[in-house]
Amino acid sequence: MVRLGLGVSAGAAALLLAGAAAFPSNGPPAGLEVVATGVPRPLQLALDGQTLIVLSPGARGDTAGELYRVDLRGELPVDLSRQPRVRIPFADPRMATLGSLALDPRTRELFLGEENGTRIYRLTLDERLVLHATGLHRLAGGGALAFDEAGRLLVVDYTEPTVAPGEDRGPPGLEALREDDYRGPLVFRLTLDREIPEPRHLERVPPLFPRGWRAKGPALLPRMISVAPVGKDIVLLATTGELFRLTADGALVSLAWLPPGHGQYSRTHVVTAPDGTLLVSGGFHVGRIFRVRGDGTVSTVASNLGDPEGIALDTDGALYVAESSFHRVVRLRP
Repeated sequence: MVRLGLGVSAGAAALLLAGAAAFPSNGPPAGLEVVATGVPRPLQLALDGQTLIVLSPGARGDTAGELYRVDLRGELPVDLSRQPRVRIPFADPRMATLGSLALDPRTRELFLGEENGTRIYRLTLDERLVLHATGLHRLAGGGALAFDEAGRLLVVDYTEPTVAPGEDRGPPGLEALREDDYRGPLVFRLTLDREIPEPRHLERVPPLFPRGWRAKGPALLPRMISVAPVGKDIVLLATTGELFRLTADGALVSLAWLPPGHGQYSRTHVVTAPDGTLLVSGGFHVGRIFRVRGDGTVSTVASNLGDPEGIALDTDGALYVAESSFHRVVRLRP
C-alpha cells in the first residue's frame, strides 16, 4: 500500500504546449474545444461527475503515472502544468508505468493497470495505492480495463506467457487448451467484493473467456487491447482493428473492421454511447475517432487529431479526447 503526494509543475509548460498550435494542413475537426493543456502525453480519461480525470506518464520519467483532475464547471481551458496533480511513485523496481484507467461507478475509486505489465492497482479516495490484482500475462495499456453496468471490472489480458514465466501455467478451467499451447487473449469479469483479500491472483481465477471457444470462436484469435460493455455483452478490439462481440452465452463473433491504421492499432479506447453505438479512439498514430453501429457500420466522427488515445463521454453526449501528441485534452460536441 503506497500513500501518494501532490506535485505542482511550473517549468514544463512551454515544452508541452509547443506542439499544441500545429495541425495537419487540412485543419482540426469542426467543433473542437480545448479543455486542458500542459499535460505530458495524456493517455487515458475518466469522468467522475463534473470532474475529468486524466492519466499521464509524467514529464520526467520518475513516476509510474500522474493523475490530473479538471473541474469542467470552471473556466476552460485550464493549463494543467500549473495545477496540482497526484504523482504515483514506483512501488518497487518491477513496477511498470500505468497505462489504463477505469472508475468504479459505485465507490468512485480508480483502477489502474500497468502498461505491458501484469498488475492492477486500486487508488482509494484518500489516495492510497493498493495492489488489487496480479497474475496477468500482459496488460496492453489503453482500454484494457472497464466497468460493466453491474459494477464488475472487465479485464482483457493480451496474453504472452513468456512475459511472465514465473507465473502459474494459466487460470483454471483451461486445462484442455494447454496441449495446444493456447496464447490467445483472456477476458476476466471480476466482482468487487471487499471480503475477497487483495491482491487477487488472477492466475487462479477462471476467465470469462475462452470457454467453449473451439465451437464458437475463430481458430486463431488476434490480440485484444480494449474492452467495453454493451448491455450484457462485451466488445473487444484487436490490434488489427477488428471489433468482436462476446455474447452473454460465450459466443465470440466478428462485429466490424476499422479502417487500416499505420501498422497495428495500439493505446485505443472504446466507450458505449446511450444508444448502444460504440465510439472508438484510433489510438497511437491513428488520428481518428470512429462510431460503430450495431450492424457493424463504421463512420468517422473526427479526424486530423494528434494521437487520440483515451476518450470519455458525458451525459450530454460531449466526447472528451486525450490528444496525446499535443499534450492536451479536447472536447467534441455532439
